Amino acid sequence: MAIKKDKYTYRVTWSEDDNEYVGLCAEFPSLSWLADTPEKALKGIRKIVADVLLDMIEDNEPIPEPIACRHFSGKFMVRVPPDVHRKLAIQAAESGVSLNRIASSKLNQ
Repeated sequence: MAIKKDKYTYRVTWSEDDNEYVGLCAEFPSLSWLADTPEKALKGIRKIVADVLLDMIEDNEPIPEPIACRHFSGKFMVRVPPDVHRKLAIQAAESGVSLNRIASSKLNQ
């Protein structure tokens, strides 16, 4: 079965341990597909995702929403050790910017 309007997040990378390419899907982290070419790895992971989706539909299980379709607020909380918080606050003050700006710039590096 071909997935209609497939919007899931796929990645193909080399697996040195397996000596093959591995296809992965972020929304289904327990699934993978090994192949001798990147193209076959992508085709394989898409096929296995399609098969799993069919099973989930038949079993009335909730279907994962594609990451690409989710709405993100741009806000999330991160807990850091107090000394890291202090260090970032000092950097922000010395740079004349908010703590948010410093943390965001470090995440974008």
